[in-house]
Amino acid sequence: MINKYISELINYGLKKGLVHGADKIYTTNRVLEVLELSAYEEMEVTEERDLHRILDDISDYAYEKGLFDENTIAQRDLFDTKIMGCMTPMPSVVIEKFQNLYERSPKEATDYYYDFSKSTNYIRVDRIAKDKKWTVDTEYGVMDITINLSKPEKDPKDIAKAANAKKSGYPSCLLCKENEGYGGNISHPARQNHRIIPIKLGDDRYFMQYSPYVYYNEHCIILNEKHIPMKIDKAVFEKLTDFVSAFPEYMIGSNADLPIVGGSILSHDHFQGGRYEFPMAKAAYEYEFPMERFPTVRAGAVKWPMSVIRLQAKEKEDLVNAADYILNQWRMYDDEDAFIFHHTDGKPHNTITPIARRRDDKYEMDLVLRNNITTEDKPWGVYHPTENLHHIKKENIGLIEVMGLAILPSRLKTEMEILKDAVLKGKNIRDIQEIEKHADWVEEWQQKYTITEENIDEVIEREIGNVFVQVLECAGVYKRDQKGTVAFKKFINILSKGDQL
Repeated sequence: MINKYISELINYGLKKGLVHGADKIYTTNRVLEVLELSAYEEMEVTEERDLHRILDDISDYAYEKGLFDENTIAQRDLFDTKIMGCMTPMPSVVIEKFQNLYERSPKEATDYYYDFSKSTNYIRVDRIAKDKKWTVDTEYGVMDITINLSKPEKDPKDIAKAANAKKSGYPSCLLCKENEGYGGNISHPARQNHRIIPIKLGDDRYFMQYSPYVYYNEHCIILNEKHIPMKIDKAVFEKLTDFVSAFPEYMIGSNADLPIVGGSILSHDHFQGGRYEFPMAKAAYEYEFPMERFPTVRAGAVKWPMSVIRLQAKEKEDLVNAADYILNQWRMYDDEDAFIFHHTDGKPHNTITPIARRRDDKYEMDLVLRNNITTEDKPWGVYHPTENLHHIKKENIGLIEVMGLAILPSRLKTEMEILKDAVLKGKNIRDIQEIEKHADWVEEWQQKYTITEENIDEVIEREIGNVFVQVLECAGVYKRDQKGTVAFKKFINILSKGDQL
């Protein structure tokens, strides 16, 4: 049957434009080499199967023949990526096609590149489809909720093997340009099917790629050519506006540059973007305020669970200068009554999560105020989900969550299924080990509803969405109450008058 699987794979490559007709024999021989086959008979393809099914069958054959030693997801991924590397055009070919299409239309270029990333199996479409997604209507608008199921859980065998593996330090991290075409190992994913697109932002060279986990439509990552730490400064605002000038249908944002409030990879300067309108982008100004220093810039606070200042301007230079002024003021700002300290013991705490987009003929930027101070009773962060919310979301609140898309841990899928059964059968949740941590939460909302088999899923999803809103409110430096509003306006008054701290 292996001849049939190879024939299907080559036929898939030809159909998707990964393999040129003139390269058919060459590509076939590369696949044979990986499979350690010296003979092959092409077979007629009578049905077109999904790529992941073809690769599953090829990987089954390879495991039976001893081409990898453990039949785990990690080792199968290493092998099938190596197979797809045989099918993936060289970087120069992909870059040339992207640039030629870009001359006609940025959208045509990104459409091609996104489809290409899925066709090569770099974006594993079959796994993304497993993610559980829904929306919840809240006082701040409709929030997007996702339980992430596309990242496979690590097998204990692979964890043990990775622990004993020698670390090479190459590539330096998962974002480095050296990942392009990298063969990978048990502790680093294979990337033979990975291609990146060079772009210039400001004075620096970056590369664009898509996230293999695409949490939203055309979720792209823009990574610095150099492995240097993330830093929020004026240059970042310039780069964000450069990007939306080059790709006006995309938004782009940066995680903050400090631990706790920053992203998972602070060691490598990068941004995240995509063709997607996040809930925060749909939120309206709650009130506006003038900025004497920047009369051409429209400024206001956004009605959002976190503390967000929105700027709009026709000229990107005006927007960048206003954003830089706000950043510099916030970096040095203290308000003891509001428990905001820009530094303690020499450690900085105040920073910003910026997001840029085009809005008709204007540039728009949201500046989310962040602070990562900790205390003895809140070592995970004062402006972080409180302990009573950790049963749903304990991880850092990064860029994507800030904008209103919850990325919740995969454990919740199983836990919610167990919880659903327990509620319907009237079981005591505190007696069930897997879901005991949810007991207080369930008791809070259980009395609000008449629970039935027909509405239980909707109720659980709505209440998870309500927890996510509380998570974002916790991450806001100014709370959504009278005291918080007064304190926020105290800082905004400084910005309005153009004072310098």
